[in-house]
Amino acid sequence: MPPRKPKTVVNVTLQGDEWDYDERVTLGGQRFRLVRVGTSGDAAAAEEQVSHWSQDANAIAVSGLREARAAGHFSGRIEDLQRITGAATQVPVRDGSLLTDVLQEWAIRRVEAEMPGYFANARVVVVGATTRERTIAVLHEFTDNIVFDDPSHDLHVPGRLTTNPVTATAAGIGEFAWRQVPGFVKDAVAGPFGWVSDKVAHFAVDDADVIIGSFSELMRFGLPGLAGKAVITSAVSDDRLATLSDLGADLVVDITPQPFAFIVVPAMYEAMVAATLPAGDELTTDDLAQFIQGAELESRLLWPRGRRRKSRFSFVIHPLSTEYFKNVEPLGHITSIPGMSQVVEKTVAYMPPIVYSHVTGIVSDTGDEAEGWLITVGGTPKQMLAHPPEFTYSRLLEAAELSRRLGAQIMGLGAFTKVVGDAGVTVAKQAPLPVTTGNSYSASGALWAAHEAVRRLGIAEVDDDGTLRGKAMVVGASGAIGSACARLLALASDELWLVSPETAKLLQLKQDIERDHPRAIVHVATNPSAALAEVDVIVTATSAAGHKVLDIMRVKPGCVITDVARPLDMSADDIAKRPDVLVIESGEVELPGEPRMKSIGLPDRVAYACLAETIVLALEGRYENFTVGRSITWPKVKEIYRLGLKHGMKLATISGVNGPYTDDDFDRVRSAALAARAAAAGTGAKSMEPT
Repeated sequence: MPPRKPKTVVNVTLQGDEWDYDERVTLGGQRFRLVRVGTSGDAAAAEEQVSHWSQDANAIAVSGLREARAAGHFSGRIEDLQRITGAATQVPVRDGSLLTDVLQEWAIRRVEAEMPGYFANARVVVVGATTRERTIAVLHEFTDNIVFDDPSHDLHVPGRLTTNPVTATAAGIGEFAWRQVPGFVKDAVAGPFGWVSDKVAHFAVDDADVIIGSFSELMRFGLPGLAGKAVITSAVSDDRLATLSDLGADLVVDITPQPFAFIVVPAMYEAMVAATLPAGDELTTDDLAQFIQGAELESRLLWPRGRRRKSRFSFVIHPLSTEYFKNVEPLGHITSIPGMSQVVEKTVAYMPPIVYSHVTGIVSDTGDEAEGWLITVGGTPKQMLAHPPEFTYSRLLEAAELSRRLGAQIMGLGAFTKVVGDAGVTVAKQAPLPVTTGNSYSASGALWAAHEAVRRLGIAEVDDDGTLRGKAMVVGASGAIGSACARLLALASDELWLVSPETAKLLQLKQDIERDHPRAIVHVATNPSAALAEVDVIVTATSAAGHKVLDIMRVKPGCVITDVARPLDMSADDIAKRPDVLVIESGEVELPGEPRMKSIGLPDRVAYACLAETIVLALEGRYENFTVGRSITWPKVKEIYRLGLKHGMKLATISGVNGPYTDDDFDRVRSAALAARAAAAGTGAKSMEPT
């Protein structure tokens, strides 16, 4: 039996003829002759070609109206396309609209499946709204940050797509009503509204994460650099991919499968399926689905610069005291007036959140990137404590909404905002994006810094596996960070003291530690004084808001104290009294890449561990409520430490109240500590001599 004659399918397009082809292929077990005929925007020629090929072809695809219009080859409207398609008399004619919807949604969901959260709160700019309805509708499952460049293009847009106020009116008109508007009226609307909307869109593109449009529309629009952005388009040739790559695009999503050496558009696939159906049968989505499965077709995810993702985060900060206001004008001038400092402090607490700094330049060792925003709320710890927790919750939820609009995929809580009330639980439940307090990495960072400081100081004995041959103490052990530090120190020291006024919590923590580590020696106390002279490492992690938590004059010479509390548990005046003790202001983290942001009181590239946790989660694509509440789990402490190393986080220069410690500082503390111990030993020896 002779082989069946291939089905002839012709694509008559209003685009140019530079991509024309006449090829024989096999797809899904079916033989086809595929022909492309470009007419460069000549509607009459397109109509003539459809009429001509309707005599010989099994199906015809008509395409390219939007692209030809964007390229300036064609100024007609959808009615012209209808006239062209009507020229066929005997064969089915397809325009790709049925398959385009399927391919658009499939492409979006494929990206989300491979990189969960990729489109979460993404800032999207749509260039040319025609036939983008399904893409937009699906993206609205993940983000409301969508802006359109032109409200006049034959809209099929649901009424809720009103993110851009300029296009909101046009979008709300509805598909049917808009199509009934005469062309000259559409042109009149497109004039003023279109110009303003285009300007809004161009501004939005600079900050956009995702840009949608055909290649011709994108080129007509005039794209700036695409670094860090994803482009959703179709019919991506090698030349087009090279152009988008030169512009810096991270990801190019070609919604149209391309199994051949030449470019095929959705209308062509529809026509191919229609050509295989019995005469008179109407093409359905089931037919298309079966064809796609049988031919093993799928959208293309193209990575011009290698597979990577760029994530977005926000982090909430606040003034730690009225000293902050002295450096912020006009507040500095006002606070200088006698009696006005407290007035300013109370007033600023009611201010809405604002963006303090845009954070850029964070690049993981994996190649992934992150950008973010430091968002400040006005309340000092004193003001937060002076109000019920709901006061701070409302400010944090406002910050979360601001974060959503900025495009953040996860929000971190800094300083006292993670302490107030239920430590982030309520905010995480109500916020429009995931929340983390950063306490898991704060706990990890505290011990990281303490371990490194003990090693560099060289006084306390540490064995080959890093275990401290001495005693440790955690002040504030009943808190979230303190309890996690306690679990770590129980493994890394010979003996551990847990200190907190919450005795019941301490007893339970002691029991938990001893159950997990039967060899651990653990003591509990409500006051640190009794054991201060014996311990080699102390971690303070209270929420005492600046109140004195220990008497530094009773601390063992050469002791390493890591203060992870905010505000700090240790005052600068107290620290100055003990030059033989090393006090660390928590375990700060050095960020990878070349991070750029306004000062947060730390050296360049250095961040607090709680901020670093937010960044690590963003880089990893872990958009989840990672650390909330007052209970920190040991597995998460280990996990965030591991993820931090994966993305290039390093322990920063160990810092005290006067800045980073140098080698000379370590030498000076070591010398003072050894001298103090020698003096104490001499005094003790004399006291034992007979009188």
